[in-house]
Amino acid sequence: MSSANLALTHRAHPEPARIAALSAAIALNLAVIMIATRPVSPPHFALIRQLEPAAHIRFIPPPPVLAPPPPVELKPLLQPPVVPQVLPRTTPIDAPVVVSNPEGRIAAPVSPTTAAPTGVAAATVIPAPVEASLAYLADPLQYPIQALRQRMHGTVLLRVLVDETGKPLEVSVARGSGHTVLDRSAREQVLSSWRFKPAMVNGRAVRAWATVPVTFAMRG
Repeated sequence: MSSANLALTHRAHPEPARIAALSAAIALNLAVIMIATRPVSPPHFALIRQLEPAAHIRFIPPPPVLAPPPPVELKPLLQPPVVPQVLPRTTPIDAPVVVSNPEGRIAAPVSPTTAAPTGVAAATVIPAPVEASLAYLADPLQYPIQALRQRMHGTVLLRVLVDETGKPLEVSVARGSGHTVLDRSAREQVLSSWRFKPAMVNGRAVRAWATVPVTFAMRG
């Protein structure tokens, strides 16, 4: 028998020790795989739950309910007693006599002979305005621009209340010129810049009503 045949005969029969070692290794690997893939039993899950920290729930108490405020009692206001006002009686004063000059201006009134109130009543009571014709101290007059452009002209008759210093206090139109622009301009100018010589009664200046004509005439 040749050497080749001897080699083949020797390889066809492996050693028993080698086969046993391979079988043990395979069995060990299978055991490890089975242990690793085995499902976890319920006792293991209970142990895991015990190891987890339990959540603590804390309830917040509601805020205390405040008591409602006491009702406010409204008391009516006490009204002061009304004291009737008694006006002192004054002695009527006659209107002064006036004279017109040739230029159309009004001369100062002549003082009447009627006696004015004297004593304490005369110092505290303001007499009613008298009716008079007053002389001019300052009567500047400017023609309104609109009236000049439209060639308006005419005479405005004003009713003027003059105080003890000759200053106009109230001005109203007694009779218009036919043009609203002229009427309004005459009233505003007399009230703002005209001055009169005050009416005199027994040597004292008094308030007086006067009728004042204001003429707007175009020259040329």
